[in-house]
Amino acid sequence: MSFEFANIARQAAADRSISDEEVLALRRSGWADGKMTQEEAAIVFATQQAIENPSRAWSDFFVEAIQNFVLNGTEPRGFACAEEAQWLIAQVEADGRVCSMTELEVLVRIIERAQNVPETLKTYVLGVLEREVMEGVGPTRCGGELSDSHVTEAECRLIRRVIFGQASDRPAAVGKREAEMLFRIKDAVLGRDNAPEFKRLFVQGVGNYLMGFASGSAQVSRERMLELDAFIADNRSSVGRFMGEMAVAAPNAFGAVFGRRDKAGEREAAVAEAAEFTGAELDWLDSQIQLNGKVDEYDQALLEFIAEETAVA
Repeated sequence: MSFEFANIARQAAADRSISDEEVLALRRSGWADGKMTQEEAAIVFATQQAIENPSRAWSDFFVEAIQNFVLNGTEPRGFACAEEAQWLIAQVEADGRVCSMTELEVLVRIIERAQNVPETLKTYVLGVLEREVMEGVGPTRCGGELSDSHVTEAECRLIRRVIFGQASDRPAAVGKREAEMLFRIKDAVLGRDNAPEFKRLFVQGVGNYLMGFASGSAQVSRERMLELDAFIADNRSSVGRFMGEMAVAAPNAFGAVFGRRDKAGEREAAVAEAAEFTGAELDWLDSQIQLNGKVDEYDQALLEFIAEETAVA
């Protein structure tokens, strides 16, 4: 870490403000080697929590800096290790809460853009998101406001970014606990002046969990990616060994590489199977609807969507 970086951040914390020129200087000195170290990231967090009225330039820098450290601080890039995830949670919770919409934005951005993150971070971000949607107030980083009395359009955007994010429970698809979160939020805000987008999000999100297709290979763990990177980097690997290990590690890869013709048919079959409504899914849906003792307008919209989709199928 450069002396200039530490000095600028220290002065900003003392002044409880930072100018756009100082933010630019931090960018130049902090990313001279293209990386953000843990020491630098900790200073950025401390500065964020000290500044009283952060500018857009500072908030953008904060989000980029913390995302850079958490996802690119160690190899492989795009993943967070357990230590980095725990560090991020500890930084956010240092004062006992998510103290700004900028901190909320960095949590959402990491789930949205990471290849994968540890389970502890996924659980934490979902908990923070639900709490902020239910209790938070104030402007969001993506435009609009958080409200503690109803679901706003801005809150819908945040929820959508997380539940369909690359590092969510099912990348590009909704998982069970995410669907259950949508039910809890819906039950809490019934009869309120919710944004029209919330009903669409509820139906799409829960409907995706019940009937959507999610590839089991769409998301690889950080540990598996490290193994693959090490194998590719091993210059002792012969072509024969490479093909042999690929056959064991990824048996479906040969069809993709050598043009196996039934690949598209297999995917279509998997999508069709996922769209079938099972007894277990029906039991789950019944239990969720019964939580508030009635079939409300959101439940009805969801049931109509399912009926239409299954009729088409």
